[in-house]
Amino acid sequence: MDDPQLVAAVLRRDRKATADFVSQHADGIYTFLCNRLIPRTDLVEDIVHEVFLAALESLSKFQGISSLRSWLLGIARHKVEDYYRVRLWEPLSIDGNDAEPLPVEPAFDEFIDREQVAHKVRQVLKSLPEVYCLALLWRYWENRSACEMAAQTVRTEKAVERLLARARKQFKRRWNEVER
Repeated sequence: MDDPQLVAAVLRRDRKATADFVSQHADGIYTFLCNRLIPRTDLVEDIVHEVFLAALESLSKFQGISSLRSWLLGIARHKVEDYYRVRLWEPLSIDGNDAEPLPVEPAFDEFIDREQVAHKVRQVLKSLPEVYCLALLWRYWENRSACEMAAQTVRTEKAVERLLARARKQFKRRWNEVER
């Protein structure tokens, strides 16, 4: 079944079509969310469910301009942004050690083996406080500016910049502590 036929069948409440809809797209959505929510992969299944619930609620608005897969990935991207926004709204405890910004990023070019680097990045991200991890992922993985992040949260742009500076400093410190 092509996308318009599948959508029409799901809208008619055809159970087989609904099962096909989910089975055709669940793996792609799951992978997309896993990559965006590192290290909080424990949340992926819940957000996959949220994506499909949102999709089923608004399926009648699907216009077929893009593929059904692209449309679902757009919903998934918005769900990830919602998660980041909610988590970054929460108050941050500030300790005096993180006060100075350090805009230095790890020098990835010096490493040849990308798998080892990816493993080390995941290891360092898992060791960071969640708010730092989310801020870094939102900024660098989702390519959001501090201004965009501030607009999506209750923080000022300056507060987001300070949060990112503290997160980068912690990331760099832990990066240097973790063995390859």
